[in-house]
Amino acid sequence: MQTDQLSATFNALADPTRRAILAKLAKGEATVGDLAKPFDMTLPAVIKHLKVLENAGLVKKERSAQWRPCHLEAKPLKQAANWIDDYRQFWEANFDRLDDYLQEMQATKPRKRKSKK
Repeated sequence: MQTDQLSATFNALADPTRRAILAKLAKGEATVGDLAKPFDMTLPAVIKHLKVLENAGLVKKERSAQWRPCHLEAKPLKQAANWIDDYRQFWEANFDRLDDYLQEMQATKPRKRKSKK
């Protein structure tokens, strides 16, 4: 089953373990073993998460002798951020219009006078 890049990126980001792996890789290259350490799961389970991230193009594994360092590939994240940004601009415009409307309503609303007793 072939899927578009944006869908693969969001699918990969949907899991908190995968987001944690990306956060670790954002700080620098790490081996599979290093990435697995903070998680209470088996190494094969972490490798499955890494495979999802690799298939989405978010992580790349290299070979260096017996080591398998992984590093973050940020291009798919940039594409996802650009897609989200389009909607952020839409919502900000809506909030600006709502703010204008509320200010107009406040300006035309008759004020209640405090009664002196």
